[in-house]
Amino acid sequence: MKKQIDLRPEQIDRIIEMAWEDRTPFDAIQIQFGLKEEEVIRMMRREMKSSSFKMWRARVQGRKTKHLKQRGTEVDRFKCSRQRGISNNKVSKR
Repeated sequence: MKKQIDLRPEQIDRIIEMAWEDRTPFDAIQIQFGLKEEEVIRMMRREMKSSSFKMWRARVQGRKTKHLKQRGTEVDRFKCSRQRGISNNKVSKR
């Protein structure tokens, strides 16, 4: 039986945003929201258009920066250095 985690729309938006970021590992999403990689993939499939999901999946599949155990030591942060603060779940204008 699959566990059901109730998430607010803004939390779902943030998870999708984190999943698209190259330097944010799935482990960070699990720490913050309690969702494993498989659950994030299911959420992305459910919440995105089919073409967007396929593009995202091709992008992250096998990407070392999305998995902490496969990362090199040169990547030491969760977010991109160019990312600004987030207010109302949207990246602030640059």
